Amino acid sequence: MESLLSWPLLWEGLFWPLIRLTFFISVGLFVGNLIESLNWTRHVARIAEPLARRARLKDVSAAAFSLAFFSGVTANTMLAEAHEKETISDRELLLSNLFNSLPTYFLHLPTIFFIAAPFIGSAAFIYVGITAGAALLRTAAIVCMGRFMLPPVPDGCVPCRLDEAPDLKGSALQKTWRRFKKRLPRILKFTVPIYILFFLLRHYGFFDAMQETMATKVSFFTWLPPEALGIVAFHVAGEFTVGLAAAGALIQEAALDVHVVVLALLTGNVLSSPMRAFRHQFPYYAGIFKPRMAARLIVVNQSLRALSITLVAICYAFLG
Repeated sequence: MESLLSWPLLWEGLFWPLIRLTFFISVGLFVGNLIESLNWTRHVARIAEPLARRARLKDVSAAAFSLAFFSGVTANTMLAEAHEKETISDRELLLSNLFNSLPTYFLHLPTIFFIAAPFIGSAAFIYVGITAGAALLRTAAIVCMGRFMLPPVPDGCVPCRLDEAPDLKGSALQKTWRRFKKRLPRILKFTVPIYILFFLLRHYGFFDAMQETMATKVSFFTWLPPEALGIVAFHVAGEFTVGLAAAGALIQEAALDVHVVVLALLTGNVLSSPMRAFRHQFPYYAGIFKPRMAARLIVVNQSLRALSITLVAICYAFLG
């Protein structure tokens, strides 16, 4: 194991990722505050107005949904600001964060596809299509939950009239800067120590041990051929590309057909995503939201994600 005092290890594993994370959080925080200060929320919200109205979500949730197509950090920052000011309740914050899973997925969809296609060829279209279907299913479920769990939104509130037109003399920028200076130290207060903790856990093998334990449990999936279990194990124990590499090799050797390969990749996705999401998302979520709320959002989000992918995978298994 490389020494913890090694400068390359500290720079590549801790300092540079933390600097990059802080930069993107800062940009997201500033942009979210500026949008709110300029009252652009009502314009951005129109993109998501039909869905938000059916889900009984307020204008800020609709705006966050639209912004999530461009920046998840900015969208979450906007929701956190609204929650702190009690514009939205705990329940609406939870549903709004779940609501953003669709644009968050489509934000990363091109990367997922263009990584998968060289490895598994035409199977990439099926895999990406199924995961996209799961994202649409989650959105439909969230809209239904909003109908039953949230009070009706008064007519005209999505997008509602937000104060008056912005002051063109610079007061919006001044207001944004004051909020930014107040909130950024509070974000870093949680983000930096949590990120350092996760760096230490990763360095001393905690996550590797957890993933290895999970990888050894794939034998429970006896409905998959032994070769497919290798894809699941690689997917869980390594990164997404490791599972794709294993799948691509088996397709090239004609050891497995596309149907089984896609099912194996979906199984690995469900098993590996919660650990990776918690490891990568919690440090910045805990900086934007309160740590307890951050953990709650991640757990609920990943649970719904796993359930939706499992449902569409079962449908694909039977239809195939």
